[in-house]
Amino acid sequence: MTYQVILPAAGQGKRMGAGKNKLLLEINGIPVIIHTLKVFAEDDRCSEIILAISQQDELPFKELLNKYEIHKDIRFVQGGSERQHSIHNVLKTVDSDGIILVHDAARPFIQKESIHRLIETARRTGAAIIGVPAKDTMKIVMDGAVKDTVERSSLWAVQTPQAFRISLLKTAYERAESENFIGTDDASLVERLPYTVMMVEGNYDNIKLTTPEDLVFAEAILKKRKC
Repeated sequence: MTYQVILPAAGQGKRMGAGKNKLLLEINGIPVIIHTLKVFAEDDRCSEIILAISQQDELPFKELLNKYEIHKDIRFVQGGSERQHSIHNVLKTVDSDGIILVHDAARPFIQKESIHRLIETARRTGAAIIGVPAKDTMKIVMDGAVKDTVERSSLWAVQTPQAFRISLLKTAYERAESENFIGTDDASLVERLPYTVMMVEGNYDNIKLTTPEDLVFAEAILKKRKC
């Protein structure tokens, strides 16, 4: 089964402190955005990649696509002030009713095997997300004081991609817009319909590059994969 994927890439990445779009930073000499794009560009099941970007990034991104010979069907849509607005802008341009993924462009280590398990689950159920079981003890803290220890066995750290039937995700976004609701992720909008979202176990390597320290971890992941 084929799928389309949305890569929201319009963020400023202020916590990275790079002074430019963090997706243009390099890991092992290759920009983050290229690492991410290659995963989907080399997947035969991916029919289209849609990048939600800021206008000033369109030319640098296109130059990188040419330089690194990314030939997959890729199109650009104007991003919004919030990630949620960027994704909604893209959804308004999508007509088919297959499966669509939303993936953080700053997660360059997602693996095709995980993507395929995710889309198969979404095909069967309509909505599926990827994540990993929490490793650490989790506590509820208020005003600096520990109020409770949460049972860890049912807690998962949520990642992307997140996969949905297109009509379902459009409905969730339209409702959120009408109610001025901003969710923490795409699944949170679908959950409000309400609709059951399934969890697919992913990989702990699928980190999101948010702070300068994450670039160190990224280099280590690439080194491990080459061993």
